[in-house]
Amino acid sequence: MFMDRLKDKIAIVTGSTSGIGIGIAKLYAAEGAKVVICGRREEKGQAVVDNITKEGGESSYHFFDITNTNSIEKLIDDTAEKYGKIDILVNNAANVALKDGNIDELTIDMWDAIFESDLRGTFYATKCVIPYLQKNENGGSIINIGSMASCGGDLGSTAYACAKSGVDMFTQYTALQYGKDNIRCNCVRPGLIVTPENEANVPEVLRNIFLNNIMVNRYGGPEDIGHMCVYLASDESEYVTGQIVNVDGGLNSHVSTSAQFRELNSRTW
Repeated sequence: MFMDRLKDKIAIVTGSTSGIGIGIAKLYAAEGAKVVICGRREEKGQAVVDNITKEGGESSYHFFDITNTNSIEKLIDDTAEKYGKIDILVNNAANVALKDGNIDELTIDMWDAIFESDLRGTFYATKCVIPYLQKNENGGSIINIGSMASCGGDLGSTAYACAKSGVDMFTQYTALQYGKDNIRCNCVRPGLIVTPENEANVPEVLRNIFLNNIMVNRYGGPEDIGHMCVYLASDESEYVTGQIVNVDGGLNSHVSTSAQFRELNSRTW
C-alpha cells in the first residue's frame, strides 16, 4: 500500500496531536517523510511520535501554539535547524468553533479569537516557512486545511466559516505569488470527519443528516483527508497548485434539495 512517496521529505503538520492531524502525520510517516508532530499537548504529541516510531517511521514532537507568533517562528526555525530543510507544511491547527453563533450573538473577542487561530495562524506559519522552501531546488508544498463551512451560508458558525473562507483565498494568493519558486499551495476542505476525539460528541441525528446528503454510504475519517494530503505533498502533484479540494463524500456537489427528494423517492416536484 505504501510506496515511499514522501521519502526523504521533511514535513510539519500543525495541530497533529489529535484528529485529522494525526491521520495526516501517520500517513506521511508511512510514506517515508520525517514528520514533526506539534501542538500544545506534549503528552499526546509524544504518544503520536511513539506510535509512528513503533510502526517504523521517523518523527519528533515540538510544542506549538497557533495563536503565538513566537511559537510559530520557533517551530519553523527549529525544524529547519534539526533536519536541514523543510519540504512540506500542513496548516491544520485551528480553533474549531462550529457553534460560534449568529452575527448578533458574536462578540468582537469571539470573532478575533477565531480569526487569530484559523486565519492569522495559517498566514504567519506560511510566511515563516516560505524562505526555507525557497532554498530547496524543488521548492515545496503548503497544504491548508479548510472547511466545508466556507462552501455556503449556514445557521451558525459565522466567524469560523468566514475565517475558513479567508483560508481558501489565502491559498490561491500563496500559490500565485510563489509558484515560480516551485512552491505549491493547495487547500483541502474536509466534510464530516469522525475522529476518536469527537466520535462520542457527534449525535446520531447529525450523522443521519450528513449521511442523507453525502453521495457515498459513510462519513469520513482522518485517513480520507490524509490520503489527499499525501498526494498534494508528493511529486505526483507537482502540476497541481492553487486548488481548493473538497474531500466530503460529495456533500457539496449537488443541489441542496436532493436529500429531501430522495426520501420522497422522487426526481423532481
